[in-house]
Amino acid sequence: MSARHPIIAVTGSSGSGTTTTSQAVRHIFRSLKINAAFVEGDSFHRYTRPEMDVAIRKAQEKGKHISYFGPEANDFDALEKLFASYSESGQGQHRHYLHSFDEAVPYNQMPGTFTPWEPLPEHTDMLFYEGLHGAVATEQHHVEKYVDLKIGMVPIVNLEWIQKLIRDTSERGHSRESVAQSIVRSMDDYIHHIVPQFSRTHINFQRVPTVDTSNPFSAKDIPTMDESFVVIRFRGITDVDFPYYLQMIDGSFMSRMNTLVVPGGKMGFAMELILTPLIQRLQEKRRMALND
Repeated sequence: MSARHPIIAVTGSSGSGTTTTSQAVRHIFRSLKINAAFVEGDSFHRYTRPEMDVAIRKAQEKGKHISYFGPEANDFDALEKLFASYSESGQGQHRHYLHSFDEAVPYNQMPGTFTPWEPLPEHTDMLFYEGLHGAVATEQHHVEKYVDLKIGMVPIVNLEWIQKLIRDTSERGHSRESVAQSIVRSMDDYIHHIVPQFSRTHINFQRVPTVDTSNPFSAKDIPTMDESFVVIRFRGITDVDFPYYLQMIDGSFMSRMNTLVVPGGKMGFAMELILTPLIQRLQEKRRMALND
């Protein structure tokens, strides 16, 4: 952690709501006139898309599994070095993972590849990470210790599977059988490297649908935000003004002493309401540290 060069990390798998969080945080940055450096978690994958396909086949031949959730497919060392460097000096190296042809064409590259490593922009106020491993910890790596504000995005697992099944079959052309196999293949890494992060986060936003998702493999559509509640759990944060949030967010209620529940359609509003004072506090600490 660093008062001079704070780091905010949003951790969650694809489809968990990290994009909604990112939009809320970017709006807060604009409102507070914060100049942030943005880092994508996918840029710390170890393999290009073709290389990952080969790695998966080789692992299967040996009776093993490899997934984007685990250390075999991700460069935790590079991620930790970036966070350590930024925390110390406000500098570091980053790159982009090119998901689609639209992203790849300006770089004259193929999708599923990486841009070259380059320095982060100079003179930024803080770093914002969005990806799978913002609060990851292993025996060799402790990425989470450098992060000043850790935010978890974690829909209940059946909803997460529904989102993956529908996205991968409709947008990426995979069969339901292959997607189901992918879920099974990644489960060990998910349990050991994704789930534990949500016990290290300062705030978790967990979306819970109010419709039947008991068999995600037969679902035809993704429950909407209005068909959901969002469970917001606070950990290690003092001075949380729960009465104010209950007053401001219509339909919200407390389920535990540290847990606020809001209607799904209010999630973006709740995020801005909750995260704005926390980010503002980081910025004020930074100004004080720089003045010292």
